[in-house]
Amino acid sequence: MCGTILAGIVSPAYAQETTPAASVLPVDDTIRSITVNGSQRLESQTVLSYMKLRVGQKYTQESADQALKDLFETELFKDVSIRNNSGAVVIEVIENPVINRILLEGNKRIKEDKIRPEIRLAPRQIFTRSKVRADVARIVELYKRKGRFAASVEPKMVQLDQNRVDIVFEVSEGPKSKVQQINIIGNEKFSDGKLRGEMATKQARFYRFFSSSDTYDPDRLAFDQQKLRQFYLTEGYADFRVISAVAELTPDKKDFIITYVVEEGDRYKFGDVTVESDIRDFTSERLTPLLPMQAGDFYDAKQVEDTVETLSETAGLFGYAFADVRPQFERDKETLTMGIVFKVAESDRVYVERIDINGNTLTQDKVVRREFRLNEGDAFNSFQVKRSANRIKSLGFFQEDLEIEQKQGSAPDRIILEANVEERATGQLQLSAGFSSVENFILQASVQQSNFRGKGQQLRASVSYSSFSNSVELGFTEPYLFDRNIALAGDIFRRDLNSFNFINNDRNTTFEQVTTGFQIRAGVPITEYLSASFRYGLSEDDVTLDRNTFFTDSNNDGILGNSVADTCDPLRAGRFLCDTIGKRTTSSLGASLIYDDRNNRIRPTRGQTVVGSVDFAGLGGSVKYIRGRLNASKYWQPFGDFVFSVSAEAGYIHPLESRGTAANGIDDVRLTDRFFLGEPQMRGFDIRGIGPRIIRAATIPGLDSGGNVINELVINNNGQQDDAIGGRAYYLGRAELEIPLGTGARELGLRPSIFVDVGAVFKVRQPILLTDLQTQTIALTDSQGNVSPTGAAAGLFLTKDAAGNAATTFDAVTNGVANPVATSFTERFFGDSPSPRVSVGFGVNWNSPFGPFRIDIAKALLKEPGDDTKLFTFNVGTQF
Repeated sequence: MCGTILAGIVSPAYAQETTPAASVLPVDDTIRSITVNGSQRLESQTVLSYMKLRVGQKYTQESADQALKDLFETELFKDVSIRNNSGAVVIEVIENPVINRILLEGNKRIKEDKIRPEIRLAPRQIFTRSKVRADVARIVELYKRKGRFAASVEPKMVQLDQNRVDIVFEVSEGPKSKVQQINIIGNEKFSDGKLRGEMATKQARFYRFFSSSDTYDPDRLAFDQQKLRQFYLTEGYADFRVISAVAELTPDKKDFIITYVVEEGDRYKFGDVTVESDIRDFTSERLTPLLPMQAGDFYDAKQVEDTVETLSETAGLFGYAFADVRPQFERDKETLTMGIVFKVAESDRVYVERIDINGNTLTQDKVVRREFRLNEGDAFNSFQVKRSANRIKSLGFFQEDLEIEQKQGSAPDRIILEANVEERATGQLQLSAGFSSVENFILQASVQQSNFRGKGQQLRASVSYSSFSNSVELGFTEPYLFDRNIALAGDIFRRDLNSFNFINNDRNTTFEQVTTGFQIRAGVPITEYLSASFRYGLSEDDVTLDRNTFFTDSNNDGILGNSVADTCDPLRAGRFLCDTIGKRTTSSLGASLIYDDRNNRIRPTRGQTVVGSVDFAGLGGSVKYIRGRLNASKYWQPFGDFVFSVSAEAGYIHPLESRGTAANGIDDVRLTDRFFLGEPQMRGFDIRGIGPRIIRAATIPGLDSGGNVINELVINNNGQQDDAIGGRAYYLGRAELEIPLGTGARELGLRPSIFVDVGAVFKVRQPILLTDLQTQTIALTDSQGNVSPTGAAAGLFLTKDAAGNAATTFDAVTNGVANPVATSFTERFFGDSPSPRVSVGFGVNWNSPFGPFRIDIAKALLKEPGDDTKLFTFNVGTQF
């Protein structure tokens, strides 16, 4: 692209930037005519209107110079000249070109949609160099705000036909300007490192590649001065001040060195602290003892601010919305004490005159109004206002930083509450594909509208497919049935689950479960934070096993599955799997009691929730049990932006029918109804890695020194199978601390955390194991009739039970030697223990460009024999 550089050295064509090179004859003559030549877009009369030369006037050098100045000030002309031929004045003009288009080149760190608003030039406008320079300055300033002080912008002009030009802004972004060093002069009470830790700006270090806090920002420099002052004031240094703050470029012009000069002053303690109130309900005698600070404590300005806010909120609870609380300080420099009197000025009790809702174009007014905890005419209550704002934000329909403004009403005792909402998209169409350590390859598609028809209704449909589970679900929720505070929801679903066990580290599909059914739910509030829900569900489970793998050809026709006599072989599948197959119907009725006072249901930082639920199966159907669960969680911010949470849950299922005994080893609760625990609920353990399980391993018959068959079987670890069978009871607890990162990491959506998990699954009737039947193994002889010390001849071998009767036969399995070794299986039962399993670790949530990504590294500290541990787990998907 061939262009003309518009900055630096100027092309001679830009006459308006230099002394006008006009041809002016110093002839004092009367102007008889004025002619304009060279104008293309402008009419001659328009050009004449910009200057004061007129026919009939005397032509002078001064009037000609003024005319030139007037024309150049219009910024419409590239060049202008004036000639006077004995009173015939000719004005030659060259018009500035028209901008055809504006291009950006070289910008990578700042996207074009962020730079375009800074450019005032636009297509079809008249080109002027002053406007170009102003745009260049604004673009450079934008890069400076992003910490790139070495950025430069070079404008170029590309000439086109018909006096048109393209303007190209060539951007050289340069590296980010870092803060190489922060120096602090004058601090004696606190170290440089301590003070740097209080600042938002950090020194550039290699480990801060995820953070932008080490980027130089002039606005942040002023903020850090406030942070220093705030820190010293909380430590009692009431006279602290920042004398100067200077940022200097390093010699290579790339980074900055910041130097603060401070004066700490003396440290103060609280003197007498009292409350003086002019409000009848607030008396000094009642409020003063409740103040958090005491005489003799070190002065803390933050504590004073919090006290003012607390007193104002307390007044608001009693209806005094405009209570004026002002601290009056009595500083004694001799004793270094700070006395404070909190003056609460007299004010009227306030009532809600009106509630206004603005900004909702789709959402109906009633959807927002029903979340208000105050009605028009009620006495004002600041707590209820804050609670209303939290409830509106929890809908998920509006912006996160929503606040309810309080405005003076038509009278001193009237207040107007105004909710200015900004609606955001509530419909979601999601297609995702990914890979997880739980389900391997995953495909998902879902459509959801959380604010259907603007009534707060939720409509949802989803389809998912993975290596081990498929599902189709449709659902609808009406949060306010017939405009009453009653929620009604319903779902219909079909879920296909391919359960699996582990053979060493490889997954092996065991039974397939197809569940089809529906559920109806209803919820009603009891108090502000307490609610109850009820549900009814009807589903049919069809559990099958692969006949070719797990069934016996009972009629010896060589074809499995063509005869009803073909049965599940417990020696192939295990008795617990054979007991699982079949169709059954579950008709259940359930209820839950829910306490929830979290400040935000989507991403809480404060509050707690407790849920107790019970389900009864047996209203018809073939499954009968009663199941109870208890869940509880609590969130708070111990300091700064750290979010600490603890949660616990437990459950128990009690059968209402008898299906088995200790003799046959069948548990009264079916395998598909039991509790399982492991990844992802409890990190550090594999999926279903905790709790009762049966481990099956290959065995080899051996001989003792006398050549007799050894009844004690030897486990061959190659080919070991691990089947989790679940339990009737479980508990799970977790403590997690979410660690805030810098601005750059937050922009990337990174949320790291450290955690401790504890839990167990237990209580199941021990199944009959194959080793109980296999008390004797008869080894086959070789061709000479002798028992081979290394094994038996190829063929079949027989097992006998305790009475000496033949139990079954097995195919011989070769191990690659000349004489094949006959092998069998032995089963062992592990894990039925309430002893806690404990794991610790850390993880990161990342809203990556590929979709939500979660990675956890956890170490199992306590485990039981048979438990399956796992150090590393991840889950990632993509949206498109």
